[in-house]
Amino acid sequence: MKSYAVNFVSVVVPVYNEEGCLEELISRSLAALEKTGKRYELILVDDGSRDRSVEIMTRAAETHPGQVVACILNRNYGQHSAIMAGFSLVRGDLVITIDADLQNPPEEFPRLVEAAEAGNDVVGTVRQNRKDSLLRTLPSKIVNIAAQRATGVKMHDYGCMLRAYRRHVVEAMKLCNERSTFIPVLGNSFARNTCEIPVGHSERAAGESKYSFFKLINLQFNLLTCMTTFPLRLMTYVGSGLAFFGFLLSIYIIIRRLFDSEDWSAQGVFTLFAIQFIICGVLLIGMGLLGEYIGRIYTDVRARPQFFIESVIGREDEAEKDGE
Repeated sequence: MKSYAVNFVSVVVPVYNEEGCLEELISRSLAALEKTGKRYELILVDDGSRDRSVEIMTRAAETHPGQVVACILNRNYGQHSAIMAGFSLVRGDLVITIDADLQNPPEEFPRLVEAAEAGNDVVGTVRQNRKDSLLRTLPSKIVNIAAQRATGVKMHDYGCMLRAYRRHVVEAMKLCNERSTFIPVLGNSFARNTCEIPVGHSERAAGESKYSFFKLINLQFNLLTCMTTFPLRLMTYVGSGLAFFGFLLSIYIIIRRLFDSEDWSAQGVFTLFAIQFIICGVLLIGMGLLGEYIGRIYTDVRARPQFFIESVIGREDEAEKDGE
């Protein structure tokens, strides 16, 4: 594996109502980037915050021009769209992403740079001693397994956004036209060499998680359907299994009817109910999955911008203000 030098590091941070920890994030990130010994920029992407996040970002960009860039989106588009907006502004040959909640320490930036210089196109991270609840860790494990099968790249923690991407991987991701994206999986699909490093994990420094229980469920559906068509194939397997089960059950009912009285099954009423409930459940699940994929087709066909940048502060050469 050929190594290469990193000259310029860009860090992209999606921000949504993080006023409680944003100033600490900025100071710690700048200190960590200084330790890399590289040229750097910290790009903060506001994803429609309703607190003082924009004010804090703007002040930081004006205080550190050229080092801190505040990218203001016109509304909330979601975490991964906000990251794509940041990707449209990056100038570095290595791009690092990190969440704004400080659960993953910015002090890990030098280690990510070192791993990338070893020749890796994508550097993933594995959170050690996670501080999340079971409602966060269990769905994360399911998504990790699905992502491994979809990409063929066996990374263990796709849910951790503290990751590094070489510039050509970022440029490839920007060419993708799908509206629903999952950055870690999308990045791995364009990488030749990947690796993972263990990183620390802390409780949120301030505020609350933006993902409620139902949002987490919705996120899992989005991630699974944007990565693979396996759920549709699974429905074929389930349907085939039920058809085979129905065939065996019919033979069993015929045999029992020939040798026993009809009282044993309440004249077959309960058996019919059971079969009907199973079939109806499978049909409804199948229709739901088809609806998910058809909805994604509809969204992609409309080809609306994935994001729209309202303003960029802290950079003289403002990039284009709408997504591709």
